[in-house]
Amino acid sequence: MARLLIVDDEPDIVELIKRYALREGYEVTSVGDGAQAIELCKKRDFDIIIMDVMMPDTDGFTASKKIRESKDIPILMLSARGSEYDKLFGFESGVDDYVVKPFSPKELMARIKVIIRRHAVKAPKNEESLSCGGIEIDLPGHELRIDGEKVELTAKEYSILLYLMRNKGIVLSRDQILSEVWGYDYFGDDRTVDWQIKLLRGKLGKYREYIHTIRGAGYKFEG
Repeated sequence: MARLLIVDDEPDIVELIKRYALREGYEVTSVGDGAQAIELCKKRDFDIIIMDVMMPDTDGFTASKKIRESKDIPILMLSARGSEYDKLFGFESGVDDYVVKPFSPKELMARIKVIIRRHAVKAPKNEESLSCGGIEIDLPGHELRIDGEKVELTAKEYSILLYLMRNKGIVLSRDQILSEVWGYDYFGDDRTVDWQIKLLRGKLGKYREYIHTIRGAGYKFEG
C-alpha cells in the first residue's frame, strides 16, 4: 500500500484528495503546513508528497528542499499560480510534477500513480555507467559527473538525460519524452519538456550543445 502525505492548509482540498486517494487504496496522512511536513518526514517515510505552495509558517518550496536534504521522496506541487515562471521555478526546485488549482481529482490520481511507479530509474543489470565526452552518469549511484565533478540533478533532469543518452543519435519527440519520463499522456502544457531541457542544459555547462533541438521534431543527444 502506497503512503501519501498531503500538505495543505485548505481542509476542503485535503478532504477531496484524501477521498479519492482512499478509493485507490492509498494510506493517507495529512498536515497543514510545511514545517509539520518537514518534522514528520524525519520520522516517517512516504511514497509521495502532495504539497501546496502557499502555506503559513513554511511554504511548499522551502519544505520540499528541506525534506529532500534527507529523504528521496517524490513531490507533486499544488498551486493556484500557473504562470510559466511559477512552473519553471517549481521544476527548478526539484519537484516531480506541478498541478495548478483548480484541478481534476481523477487527473491528480493518475499523476500520483505514475510518479510512484516510475520514481526510481533503475539501471539494467551489469550496466554501471553511460558516458559521452566529459559527461558521465554513474547508474548505480544515480549521479552525473561533468569532467569528473559531481553535478546535482533533479529526478526529472536525471531521467531525461538518461533517456536521451540511451538513445544517442535518435530524435525523440516531446511526446516520447513525456511518455518515458512522466509515464502517461501528459495532461498539461507540453512546454514542460522544454523547461526541463533548458534547466538540464544549464547544468551540462560547456556540453549543453550535446542536446540538439530538432525544429518541429523534438530533441537529440549527440556528442
